[in-house]
Amino acid sequence: MKTAYVQQASDNGGLADASASGRAARRNGRVLRAKEPAFKSPGSSRTSADRSLIEALINSKVFQDYECAFTEATGLPVALRAVESWQLPHHGHRNESPFCAMVLETSRACASCLQVQEKLAAGAAEEAHTVSCPAGLCDTAVPVRLGDRLIGFLQTGQVFRKTPNQAQFERTLRLVAEWGVNVDFDKLKRAYFATPVVPTKRHEAVVRLLAIFAQHLSMLSNQVVLQQDKAEPPVITRAKEYIQEHQTENLRLGHVARAVNTSTFYFCKMFKKVTGINFTDYLSRVRVEKSKNLLLNPNLRISEIAFEVGFQSLTHFNRVFKKILGHSPTEYRAQLLGTSSVQNMVNFYQSR
Repeated sequence: MKTAYVQQASDNGGLADASASGRAARRNGRVLRAKEPAFKSPGSSRTSADRSLIEALINSKVFQDYECAFTEATGLPVALRAVESWQLPHHGHRNESPFCAMVLETSRACASCLQVQEKLAAGAAEEAHTVSCPAGLCDTAVPVRLGDRLIGFLQTGQVFRKTPNQAQFERTLRLVAEWGVNVDFDKLKRAYFATPVVPTKRHEAVVRLLAIFAQHLSMLSNQVVLQQDKAEPPVITRAKEYIQEHQTENLRLGHVARAVNTSTFYFCKMFKKVTGINFTDYLSRVRVEKSKNLLLNPNLRISEIAFEVGFQSLTHFNRVFKKILGHSPTEYRAQLLGTSSVQNMVNFYQSR
């Protein structure tokens, strides 16, 4: 997998930038936002919905299982963060680099790290991307999508690509002093040289693991969208139940509105307000979710599955499926046949 590398400047100009960005960093243990991020969602409601979705994915058993497997296999931290996130993804988390934990004590250090995170997000919008911080540590991120929309990043890092030397540490020490970090010299040196070194082949395996995880999370995101039911009105709950029961039929908005005893106009407006998507999109997601289970049966043709779940044409089914999950039904089925690839990649990494 292609991975780009960007070296963050650590000269006096870089330090000036970090100082100017200090207002964006943590004060009293909190990260503050001082400027617009590299990416903006098309509306505040969508941005909020995407953040809620990322939070739901973080709390899902699937992600927690991935996190445990990844960390046990690699010894590295892994984090899932929203596109517009102004927090340090690994800070305070399990397997955070001891060196980073010691350094991130001042606003200037945090500001410099946030600048690196912004560059990482910009580079990882389409594919895996790696950047280096002023201290020489690398972070890597891969995009996570809901259909064709970028919603977040799966990220790991705080590693060296090659073993650091004394001269590199001395440059870093001067940089840390400029940031105003006051820590014990010997402890800092031990933490710096204890930072994991991940050579090229292992790093490629790490990136591949992240990409596999991201694909699975993208698929899981559709389920989360359908299951979100935060204090929804009873009429919407009944409507969802009716849709589940009649999804294979030629279902229309008016059918569901009558079933829950509301006008079409009122139901349409309320459904969009509560679920965040319109009726047609919701129905498509329900049908796609059912088709995912049917695709497990290799004896069923794609066309049979399309009509079984309620689509009126194979072309429409293919188009909607790819829009929601980012893959065609045929590609998704092929991935299902390779579900053991995650364990294979873990075994490969551990064998290096």
